[in-house]
Amino acid sequence: MSVRDVVQAAAGALGGATYIEDVFSTWLYTGNGSTQTITNGIDLAGEGGLVWTKRRPTVQNHLLFDTARGVGNRLNSNTTNANEFSSFTLTSFNNNGFSLGFSADTNANNSTFASWTFRKAEKFFDVVTWSGNGSGARNIPHNLGSTPGFYTTKITNVASNWHSWHRSLSSGYGILLNSTNAASTSTDVAGATETYISVTSSLNINGENYVAYIFAHNAGGFGLTGTDNVISCGSFTTDGSGNATVSLGYEPQYVMYKRSDGTGSWLMFDNMRGMTVNTTNGDAILFANLSDAESTVDWIQPTATGFNPYNIAWNATYIYIAIRRGPMKTPESGTEVFSPNTIGAVSVGTPVTTGFPVDLQIPTWRGGVSGHYVYDRLRGVSSSTTEGAKSLQTQSTSAEATVSTATRMWGNTGFQVDTSWSNSVSIFWNFRRAPGFFDEVCYTGNSVAGTTVAHNLAVVPELMIVKSRSQAGSVWAVYTAPTGATKYMRLENTMAAGTATSFWNNTSPTASVFTLGTQSDVNNSGSTFVAYLFATCPGVSKVGSYTGTAATQQINCGFTGGARFVLIKRTDSTGDWYVWDSARGIVAGNDPYLLLNSTAAEVTSTDYVDTYSAGFEISSTAPAAINANGGTFIFLAIA
Repeated sequence: MSVRDVVQAAAGALGGATYIEDVFSTWLYTGNGSTQTITNGIDLAGEGGLVWTKRRPTVQNHLLFDTARGVGNRLNSNTTNANEFSSFTLTSFNNNGFSLGFSADTNANNSTFASWTFRKAEKFFDVVTWSGNGSGARNIPHNLGSTPGFYTTKITNVASNWHSWHRSLSSGYGILLNSTNAASTSTDVAGATETYISVTSSLNINGENYVAYIFAHNAGGFGLTGTDNVISCGSFTTDGSGNATVSLGYEPQYVMYKRSDGTGSWLMFDNMRGMTVNTTNGDAILFANLSDAESTVDWIQPTATGFNPYNIAWNATYIYIAIRRGPMKTPESGTEVFSPNTIGAVSVGTPVTTGFPVDLQIPTWRGGVSGHYVYDRLRGVSSSTTEGAKSLQTQSTSAEATVSTATRMWGNTGFQVDTSWSNSVSIFWNFRRAPGFFDEVCYTGNSVAGTTVAHNLAVVPELMIVKSRSQAGSVWAVYTAPTGATKYMRLENTMAAGTATSFWNNTSPTASVFTLGTQSDVNNSGSTFVAYLFATCPGVSKVGSYTGTAATQQINCGFTGGARFVLIKRTDSTGDWYVWDSARGIVAGNDPYLLLNSTAAEVTSTDYVDTYSAGFEISSTAPAAINANGGTFIFLAIA
């Protein structure tokens, strides 16, 4: 059991730990013109907080609702407007989200919306209100339990600017949230401490009402270990090409940044709408100070340890707010992180429910010929009806390609069938990134032996699958813990485990990094790569090995209810990469399988893998590639 698991278990015994997924959510939804409830798991009724919404494809104001001012009261981050009330916009704050009325502003029929929910929590976020008393400068108490990194405040009963303070601005300076103006000497905000924010007399006018949204910075002590940071407020300066590197110590799911030494908008990015490693229109953007519709740009690239602003103003200084990617909690069941879904010939836009936001998807036509495609959120998919994705194929050494008719409406609980897959009988294997189970990393090679690549799996990877995105002809390099750091296999190939220290530099991965040698397939200078990392997560997944017996044998994975996904490869001799799943059938009789290294059609007439409550069973009828007597095999099984 990892340190994280021990702390998590102890916290649970004491009443439960708090994770980033408990206090922040980006939730995408489609309006229905009636009423609907958004269930994002955030307790607003009991804890309080802020809901910020924006209609994505249309010019419309940002709408901000908070529990301190009450249901139906809204402000606009992009205007000076006073508070407006509508009983048909946000109709309730719930213990697991919020509810919407029939107002077109928040629930227009068939229009897409983004919502960001910030729950009040120590070392993350707070909402405070006050009435001015005309006594001059004033200290307003807050409950962050740490010194804020950023706050923005507004008079709510009359038109006024959003006066904002950020820890990275020079002393005595402020900036306006509703403006493109540079930071300037402030006569409104005057700093913050661990217990209060300071405002001047202009934000303490007798009879006026005020609200402030207060964000923490690198407070630590959040969640599990006592050192986890989930929100950072900092600054960066771009180089002569408009690029920068920002180190956070984690991969962000949400970033908002603003030029502070010159004019510029407040740019809002998140990984649900699209915040990718691509440099070709991969990032969906909204502007906190503008009512503009969503568009796509190339202005940010997330990394495992932060983000890289890209192609923006040269030699310029920016301030930012960044929030850690979740989930932080280790999954407890396979259904939280894996869903096999079959479809027939259905219409474009048919919804498919996974129950979680998909981070990696491998769809394939069961009739064969086409191959097995690999799409993932980090490299770029579509969260709207405008289709498109970056694609690789498991049976091919081709470089990454753009498929204009692939992926559609990837959301919080599933996706819609796109044009590419609408007229076929297909299987979709859907995975969610989660500690202890699965992570993804994109990196650029440098051809230097011993180079380490950071990851956020939180445990030691036991299966790593690496592919160059930019190099045609580059193999899918595979590391497994059972075969060790001197060995490699190829996902697109039947080869046995081969010896080559140039892949992993004869160095086993750790819970924070994996190591590369000089092999061009994993570390060619200037080439871009993607790595998919899996580990054994108790009760959820198992990366393991077994020795063949040519007789029936049961593989105990520690599951309750058996495996829903099984991947098997022989390591001491040639053999295909076999895949079974419960959606197509893992039963006592014949079980359909596909081969990741082949475009061959699904085979339905064999009985090689059977059900077993604690894992899966290898049949005595299985061929040498699965159960040769004395042969060695690796597998990935998911409950």
